[in-house]
Amino acid sequence: MSKVPEIDYRLWLKDETKGEFVKKLGDALSDIGFFSLSNHGIPQELIDSTYSTGADFFALDRNQKSRYKLSDIGHQRGWTPFGTEHAKDTNIPDLKEFWQTGRTTNNSSATYPQNVWPDEEVPQFRQSFDPLYDKMEDLSKELLKAASLYLGMQENWLPEMAIEGNTIMRLIHYPPTIGAEPGAVRSAQHEDINFITLLVGSTASGLQVLDNEGKWHDVKAGSDKIVVDSGDMIQNLTNGLFKSTTHRVVNPEDNSTSRYSMPMFVHPRNEIDLTPHEKFIHATTGVAEYEGITAGEFLHQRLVEIGLIEE
Repeated sequence: MSKVPEIDYRLWLKDETKGEFVKKLGDALSDIGFFSLSNHGIPQELIDSTYSTGADFFALDRNQKSRYKLSDIGHQRGWTPFGTEHAKDTNIPDLKEFWQTGRTTNNSSATYPQNVWPDEEVPQFRQSFDPLYDKMEDLSKELLKAASLYLGMQENWLPEMAIEGNTIMRLIHYPPTIGAEPGAVRSAQHEDINFITLLVGSTASGLQVLDNEGKWHDVKAGSDKIVVDSGDMIQNLTNGLFKSTTHRVVNPEDNSTSRYSMPMFVHPRNEIDLTPHEKFIHATTGVAEYEGITAGEFLHQRLVEIGLIEE
């Protein structure tokens, strides 16, 4: 594939077209590692309200936002300041700040950090974020079912690994790039670490995907579609059958504008073994191309590499 394909989610919802959806999803993730999901069913007003309340938070002064800076837990919840995170192969910080939250409802796990909320400054923040998180996670389970079927496994093979996993919703603010450090970009080229990522729209263009021939392709912005990609963890487990594809967010021509985006990083539970499965070793190269490692170990390693925690 030379560009990101678009797949209609309604195909998954009908018995007679479910197989077509499974094939399209699997072909995309095993080739370019990305696809755009249309007719996903997430209410537009919920997406819009979450972006709006997020913008209200990012507009606060630094002292107010700093109340929610949680560096002692690797910035896995709350606010991460501008210039903190960088891609794993560069020391130049990305031109972004972000907010992260995990599961609140239907959560019986004490393994992961508790959410924090800017209730005093932006009282409506949680009212938007929690319902969107739940709907996005429900959608991710359906996509993991389809991915499992494509791989020839039971439908719940991948979704079961993600039950009470360390899934995170991140709301990102890319401020105007006026005066940016030479060589700094909004998000340097990288691959996601998790199982799959669901990016619910964005307020401006800038996302680019690297294809199999080394060419960059723009991914259209817009809240009517969700961009989905496969990450390092599922690549590891499938021995590279599903690709973790390089992508980036480039700086805009108009350096006075902001950009907001909202990815959900779908993780398995920390104890899940990501050692390449024997079935996919045979289906690919015949040898294990990736290391034996748990999801928790993998995440810790990456958080060190991108500067969110100290080794």
